[in-house]
This record gives sequence, C-alpha cells and structure tokens, in this order.
Amino acid sequence: MALDRNRLKALDPEVRSYIESLENRDRHWETRYGQLVEEAEQGAEVPEPTETVSVETHQRKKAGRKPIDEKVPRVEILHDIKEADKRCACGHELVRIGEEVSERLQVIPERMYVERHIRPKYACKHCEGSGDEERPAVRIAPVPPSVIPGSIVTPGLLAFILVNKFVDHLPFYRQEARFERIGIHISRQDMSNWAIASAARIEPLIQLYRLRIQGGPVVHMDETPVQVLSAGLPQEPDRSDTARSYMWLARGGPPESPVLLYHYEPSRGRRYPAEILSGYRGYLQADGYEVYDRVAEAEGGVTLVGCWAHARRKFHEAATASKKAGAGREGIERIRKLYRIEEELRSKELPSETFLEQRRKLAEPVLEDLNRWLTAKSEKVVPSSLLGKAVGYTLSQRHKLVRYLEHPALTPDNNAAENAIRPFVLGRKNWLFSGSPRGADASCALYSVIETAKANGLNPFAYLHLLFEQAPLIRHETEWEAFLPENLDAEEANNRFLAAVR
Repeated sequence: MALDRNRLKALDPEVRSYIESLENRDRHWETRYGQLVEEAEQGAEVPEPTETVSVETHQRKKAGRKPIDEKVPRVEILHDIKEADKRCACGHELVRIGEEVSERLQVIPERMYVERHIRPKYACKHCEGSGDEERPAVRIAPVPPSVIPGSIVTPGLLAFILVNKFVDHLPFYRQEARFERIGIHISRQDMSNWAIASAARIEPLIQLYRLRIQGGPVVHMDETPVQVLSAGLPQEPDRSDTARSYMWLARGGPPESPVLLYHYEPSRGRRYPAEILSGYRGYLQADGYEVYDRVAEAEGGVTLVGCWAHARRKFHEAATASKKAGAGREGIERIRKLYRIEEELRSKELPSETFLEQRRKLAEPVLEDLNRWLTAKSEKVVPSSLLGKAVGYTLSQRHKLVRYLEHPALTPDNNAAENAIRPFVLGRKNWLFSGSPRGADASCALYSVIETAKANGLNPFAYLHLLFEQAPLIRHETEWEAFLPENLDAEEANNRFLAAVR
C-alpha cells in the first residue's frame, strides 16, 4: 500500500505511525519473497518435458441404481386403494389413469427338494412268469443313471457344492454347517469323496484339455506352493506332511477358446513342464524361473518369452522400500510406456500384420531407451540393493522380454497365467491344505473345468451341471468332444440353464 505524503502528514500522528508500519511490513515481505523466488529458481532443476497422453472423449454412465435384469422372474403385488375411495364426491366412479411401479429384489435361501424316483414292479399272478420265460418274472424300469451311483447326489447338488468350494472358496466344513442350518445332514467327508469321484468321471475331458494345450501359438505357465497331507500314504510314502508341494498351471489352446489345465506335483522340478511341453513348437511365456529355460532348451522348438509384470514388480519393491524412490519410479514409468502402447493398439482391433508392424514401430524405441537407462544404472547401483536387483533381473531377462513383439497373440506379461492361478491362491487361504494326493489331483481336475468355463464365458455352475448330467450317458470317449468350450455356445448354454432353474 502507498499513500500521498502530503495527505499522510495531515493525518493524526498515531494513525500516521500505524500506516507507516504497514508500509514497512509490505516492503519487507516483498523483498523477502523476491529473494525466496530467486533462490528457488537458482536451486531448481529444469524438469524434463512430460509425456502427454491423448484421452478420447467418453460418455458418462447415468447416475443411479442399475435396473434389475429382465430375465429375473417377477411376482406382481398389487397395492390398491379401498373400493369406497374409488368414488368421487360428485357421484362418479374414478377411472384408472396409470400406475407407479417400484421393484425390490426378494431372496429365498437355496431351494432344495428331494427327488423320489419311484419304479413300479410288475408280475403275472396267473402263470408267475412261466408263460414268458425269456423275460424276467418281475419287471421294473432300470435305475436312472447317476454321476455317482448309489449316492444321494444329483447334478445340481454336486455342481452347487463344487462351485461353493472352488469358485467361492467355501471349505467343505463350512458347507457342512450351512446344510445343517436348513436341516440337511451332509458330512464334509461325503463332500470330499464326491469331489474325488466326480473328478474321476470327467477324466476323459481332462485328457482332451491336455491335447488342446499345445493347439495354439502360446502356452502360459505358472506354479504356486500347496500343502498336501501325504505322510504314510502309499502315493508318497517318503514325504512328510510339512513338505512343500506345487500346483502347476498351463494355459493354452486356440486364443479364442483357451484351455486351462492344473496339475499337482510333489516338487518344483522340470518333470511336469517337460511333460506338458513335449513335442510342442511355439511360444512359452513364463516368469524368470530357470526350470522354464532348461525345458525350452531341451525341447528345441520352444521359444521362451519373458514377463514385464515381474520386472515392474521388482522396481515397485525398490520404489516403496525407500523414501528416495526416484529411480524405482522412473523404471516403473518407463515400463508403463510399453503397456500404454499395447493398450492403445489393442483397442483399435487392427489386423494382425498391421498390429505387429505398429507395435514394433512404437515399442522398439522405448525398449532401446530403457535398455540404455538400465545399463547406465547397473554401473552406479549396488547389485545387492532392491534397485540393483530390479535392474539386474531386467537386464538378464531382456532377450526374453522383447520377444512379445514377435506374435500378435503375445502380450507384455504372463498375467493370463497369473490371473488363472489366483482363484486357487485365494481358496488356499481358506482351506489351507489338501487332505491327500488324491484330493489334490481331484482339485486340479475340477479347477481345470471351472476356470476353463470362466475363460470361455460359461457359467461354471451351468457347465458343471451339464457335465454331471451327461457323464452317465456317455458311452464312448469321443463323445466328450461335444463338451469342449469351443463346441458350446456360451450365451445359449447359460440362458438355457438359467431358464431351467427359474
């Protein structure tokens, strides 16, 4: 603030003193602010130009609750006014001019009922069967086929129990308690035995899955630990209950109709990968576990592709472990550029050749720049530090990490396998271990069927119900091919099932 000096002299001395103090304060802070700005400008580094990303315009979704699916059956409840209120004071009847409708979703606990299969018996009282000796004296309809003969199991009950266990991660002991609450007594041991028996019935389908794994250009593989109680059992007599076993996953087949195959192994060695990839000619995408390198080298026709998600994860660990996370975050951002390119090109649904050409054109400069940055960092960082390990891992894997550019079915990472094995990992947190190697093998078969159904857009309950309904009717193994997901219309199968259960 500034006042004319002549006017300032005419003011009261106390007022004049106060105004001068304000002016002195303003001059002080103007000077100090200028010094601070100058110091900041001198000490600041010139920032690198930031990368700009074009974002397409989009339409916002309408706010509010989504309507309930029209396929859900409706029960109409009429709330009408009294008959006396339908007459006007003028003496005339009121006319209905419209209505207001609101919907609420009602829930009834699982609807269960007992199927009583009645088979009348017939006999001749006159000759007691002697008049037609070629046929039995007492005639009765054959026993209806069942997926587990001699049990109370129906396709619906079995599918319900297995979906609860392998999709919703509900252990058998918790399901036992749920059944008890509605007055049905099914022990966890019965459920376990039924799971093993049902897996045995669909074994021909699992064999078809194994044949389909190598039917596509890419096989994704991953593995995760599992606890199996095998001490004293003939399958694994020399192992203790505390020994670590492994669940392996292979995902392959035609890209438009993938197949997922789970397999239990007592070890993390090369036996199973070598078995499932025997004779395979194509790409294997996996993490940096050295077993995959040895298998690819032994097979000759297998081209190993790396996983950028694993490299990014190591930079993330380095970035979050220290307050000075600049280099770790820079590594993440450089890798993120590859994903942005991939996402943008995938969204355009380009022809395969055009997609490959554009991906190489855009990604190769980013990869070259990243390689130069990694090489420079490797000369400065401590190899044993988290950042040093991230840089070292990425450099050691770079010849495999760039191979995703070679085929349109390849992506920068192995997330297809990691996402498929995640349901097993989530379930493991609840049920903790498998009770025996037989139980682990059965779990693998059932996970294979369920996750393959999900990957192909099939309702897992509907798919299991169909398999268990038709399994007793199949007379030749070739008939199982009709139940491969590629031979089923997912939308038609799901709608048919939903219509049946409603």
